[in-house]
Amino acid sequence: MKVSYYPGCSLHGTGREYAESTEAVFKSLGTELVEIEDWNCCGASSGHSRNRDVAVGLPARNLLLAKKSGFTDMVIPCSACFQRTKVAEHELKNHPEMFPEIKYDGGVHIMDIVTFVSENIGIDTIKKKIKKHLDGLKAVTYYGCLTMRHPSITGSKDFENPRNMDALLTALGIDVLDWSYKTDCCGGSLVLTRPDIVWELSGRLYDKAIEAGAECIVTLCPLCQGNLDQQQAEISKKNNRKYNLPVFYFTELMGLAMGEGDVNTWFKRHLVDPTALLKSKKFL
Repeated sequence: MKVSYYPGCSLHGTGREYAESTEAVFKSLGTELVEIEDWNCCGASSGHSRNRDVAVGLPARNLLLAKKSGFTDMVIPCSACFQRTKVAEHELKNHPEMFPEIKYDGGVHIMDIVTFVSENIGIDTIKKKIKKHLDGLKAVTYYGCLTMRHPSITGSKDFENPRNMDALLTALGIDVLDWSYKTDCCGGSLVLTRPDIVWELSGRLYDKAIEAGAECIVTLCPLCQGNLDQQQAEISKKNNRKYNLPVFYFTELMGLAMGEGDVNTWFKRHLVDPTALLKSKKFL
């Protein structure tokens, strides 16, 4: 199986471990990611805050390139990229008169990566590839706010309590804990302009994850992972509490369970070192 793939800017930079683990897992699952040729930045987060034409035009160009490649499905790992692309699709469908220069009439099914993996590849296929069950690892899933909202744009059915990533991790043997903060905001790109807001929002997520009994947080968004991982030391100082919560991409844990050889390379890029936790569970 082949699928059109839009990695976005983060996966070529700060989210390299997300890109590498995604590519490794998809290859093991027999699905080829065909990166859109000559793709461009989707405009998140600055584009849509400045100019509507830019906000729609940038992701629309990627949609047109995906359609030209002949694929019907377009997989997007980054939550911000997914949301901006879905917004562009919504605008072009509902207000085509505002963008007469963009000739896009649909035909590309935009999918966030968790939905594609859980529904198009399937849990049963994943179970067949598991070499090491991650039994005993206690985790909370964190979807963030962009992939699910607004449901009229994203098409999310369970936008308050999504379960796809929960099902994937449960299939790996992970103990997925209940909590009420799956889709709360971490502050996103405000880390660049108002880090105090990110410290407050992300600090609350740490507290609630620990309260739920979690040993780690698992996410699907490079913005969320970046905030929760990179800001943890600073938030520990601000809150006078030593947090030590590794923040994984779900594809990293899939790769670990499936016996991929590059997991240590991925984990070494984390600021909150996850290896001690994984070694204590005898996963490494």
